[in-house]
Amino acid sequence: MDELLLSKIRLSIIAELLGDEWVSFTALQRSIETTNGNLGAHLGKLIEAGYVTEEKTFVNRRPLSRYALTERGRTAFIAHVRQLEGLLAGTKGEAS
Repeated sequence: MDELLLSKIRLSIIAELLGDEWVSFTALQRSIETTNGNLGAHLGKLIEAGYVTEEKTFVNRRPLSRYALTERGRTAFIAHVRQLEGLLAGTKGEAS
């Protein structure tokens, strides 16, 4: 399994980015319901791994940071989900 995606917050970030081309920091923060610092730290790890790309611009002289899932991030997420599915398939019938 992908250790990077075992974090609830990082997995939530990836899930939010799956359906949209770009998502603003503010929208992610509202959706995931975490602090700015915590979100920023987790985004930094995903960016460093190449799973997420970041774009910083100014809109009406205000900074705007937005994020998108990279192809590498999408591939890693799909592989992670398949591994989880494999674990579940291996445990079918074991529950009482």
